[in-house]
Amino acid sequence: MSGIATIDSEPPAGADDPLLRPFRLRHLVLRNRIVSTSHASMLDDGGLPLERYQRYHEEKALGGLALTMFGGSAMTSPDSNWGGGQLDVSTDGIVPHFQALAARIHRHGAAAMCQISHLGRRASSATANWLPAVAPSRVRETRTRSFPREMDAADIRRIVADYGAAALRCKEGGLDGLETVTGGHLIGQFLSPRTNHRSDGFGGSLENRVRFGLMVHEEIRRRVGDQMIVGIRFVIDEGPGTDDTEDGLDFEQCLAIARIFEREGQIDFFNCIFGRMDNDLVLAEHNMPGMAQPHAPFLDAVGAFKRETRLPVFHSAGIRDIATARDAVARGLVDMVGMTRAHIADPHIVNKLMAGQEATIRPCVGASYCLYKKVNCIHNAASGRETTLSHAIDRSPGRPRKVLVVGGGPAGLEAARVSAERGHEVVLLEAGRRLGGQVLAAAAATPRRELIGIIDWRESELARLGVRVRLQTHGDAAMIGAERPDIVVIATGGVPDLDWFPGADLCNGVADVLTGRIAVREEVLVYDGTGRHPAVSCALHLAEQGHAVRFVSMDETLAAEMPYPDRVIFRKRFAEERIPIVTEHRLVEVVRAGNGLVARFCHELTGAEMSAAAGRVVVENGTMPVDALFRQLRDLSANDGVTDFGGAILEHARNEPGHAAPAPAFELHRIGDAVASRDIHAAILDAQRLCARF
Repeated sequence: MSGIATIDSEPPAGADDPLLRPFRLRHLVLRNRIVSTSHASMLDDGGLPLERYQRYHEEKALGGLALTMFGGSAMTSPDSNWGGGQLDVSTDGIVPHFQALAARIHRHGAAAMCQISHLGRRASSATANWLPAVAPSRVRETRTRSFPREMDAADIRRIVADYGAAALRCKEGGLDGLETVTGGHLIGQFLSPRTNHRSDGFGGSLENRVRFGLMVHEEIRRRVGDQMIVGIRFVIDEGPGTDDTEDGLDFEQCLAIARIFEREGQIDFFNCIFGRMDNDLVLAEHNMPGMAQPHAPFLDAVGAFKRETRLPVFHSAGIRDIATARDAVARGLVDMVGMTRAHIADPHIVNKLMAGQEATIRPCVGASYCLYKKVNCIHNAASGRETTLSHAIDRSPGRPRKVLVVGGGPAGLEAARVSAERGHEVVLLEAGRRLGGQVLAAAAATPRRELIGIIDWRESELARLGVRVRLQTHGDAAMIGAERPDIVVIATGGVPDLDWFPGADLCNGVADVLTGRIAVREEVLVYDGTGRHPAVSCALHLAEQGHAVRFVSMDETLAAEMPYPDRVIFRKRFAEERIPIVTEHRLVEVVRAGNGLVARFCHELTGAEMSAAAGRVVVENGTMPVDALFRQLRDLSANDGVTDFGGAILEHARNEPGHAAPAPAFELHRIGDAVASRDIHAAILDAQRLCARF
């Protein structure tokens, strides 16, 4: 039914690697042990998986994985809507699009499955269909904020039937299988005594609480038959909460539920997850661990679950690197290992393994950017943009050209990498002693140390591609002219923006502290004018070293521009370190006062003034472009330094009087923070979409 290779197929090259061994899931043979699990990509069009959605998942199949799962809470019923970004499997309109998606994935030898679910109390009652949320009991989830209506018998019958109809649409769409979800979704809400306070046949005892889930899977199996793989994304332990209640499901209770599902014989695998998702903290610490959490924190618990059950086990949570994934399979902790965020960073992981190129895999650095911006990786600009950018950089069909890149931060490194992949001769000039730019400071903060992988990988790639790198080299117009480049890319980044208030000369930037350029001994006041990582990381870094720190932000809350997993973890760490926080105050000036400093602020809403004394003031307000070299080179360039990212690159000299460039002239472009203060992803996107056209 699927076009997937049979068990009699020749094993792939490198099959001695545990990750590359085929796995039989009933009748379905998966070509290796690597899977991308279901997640909300936000690439749907009105709930349908059209071209963007299909290309995103096809790229992973092209990259060699065994199974790509999609849907991320695909809605089985009209009252299971969170307001957008879900696939809608509640109508037959999805079937032809599933057929197209399945054909694309099968063409590359991978399997395709969809997650279908009813959100229960997690649904929104004030968006999309404006239907009230329903749940086993009238218990509100504070994260999604709806007050649910308690389900009656008619609701139960309707939703069970909806599950079956949605499953049939997956089958008619040519998919190899599907999974449901326990966790914080409706089936899990029935299972957990935290959310199920019923006294009828669906509440109370464990056997009663599991009844709804059994009815759902009986109906699914009745509609799809035995030739469809059916699994459950299954919580093996609800874990500790942030309150003192002990009414959740522990490991032994979850194991007892799993054995009931096994006994009934309606499912084929468990896709194991850990924890809850009813507030940002438990979601970030347990369900979807981010950068501040350990790698693969739940593997041992999943291995213990597998030893006590008989069905195949999948698992994905913070498994970012091949070594961890390989160990998990080799030790028998899992049968199929989920590397979902790792495939957002590099969808070609398996092909690189097969080719003996493990060292070239772009690493997942755990930044959680993909959770914030939805499948936009912090350092893979093509992820989620498969219709406009390519993951594989093709050689240019034209003549090789000489590309000179000035600046060795993430933008410059990516510009050099992509240009070299295009077959051009590339020279990179960096003023510092090391490559990395502002990432060096960011990675100096303990919670963000893995960001250095963004630099390390590119440095390795430049060495592989033969890019000439000159450190401690300040480019100037004469040097660049002597190189006779065809193209010059200015990626000189930015310097701290500290010239906008009186007393700026008395202050320091975040990088001064994180890189150790200044020795801090005094009480420190950190001012955050961006809501991004730098100021928050700096304040926490200082507090952890024992310094007295005060924090003032112009935003209404701490870390306003961060991904939610980072935001809540930093809020927790600030509370643990007892760092005083003042919000909604804008810095006005800093003045000397005796041996210290006084910072003056204005309340953003009322205009009331506030003063705070400190021994040192650290200010974060983004960066100002370092663009002097760019301005020097404009009149020497063929395009006056104008880059049209929305269309063709301007390659011809201007025809304005007095501006004819001397021949041979070069194209001039600038990218990243040399243009404006943004983030790592924006810098890398600038570089790729520019240099992929050279």
